[in-house]
Amino acid sequence: MKLYNSATRELEEFAPIKKGKVGIYSCGPTVYWNQHIGHMYAYVQWDSLVRLLRYNGNEVKWVMNITDVGHLVSDED
Repeated sequence: MKLYNSATRELEEFAPIKKGKVGIYSCGPTVYWNQHIGHMYAYVQWDSLVRLLRYNGNEVKWVMNITDVGHLVSDED
């Protein structure tokens, strides 16, 4: 499987650091205001990658943050 490396701007063959084990830390949904598909875009993309890695026989540990800006009361905050 090849993934795009934004640092080198090239497609690179994916190889986990430890064979068969993959660790991922990703951004998740930002939960505030009116919900729309853009809020879930990051989650759906990472979920698809994790499922593909597991399908290919990897053990995946996925840590995802959830941005909660519910304490804000206006756009000026």
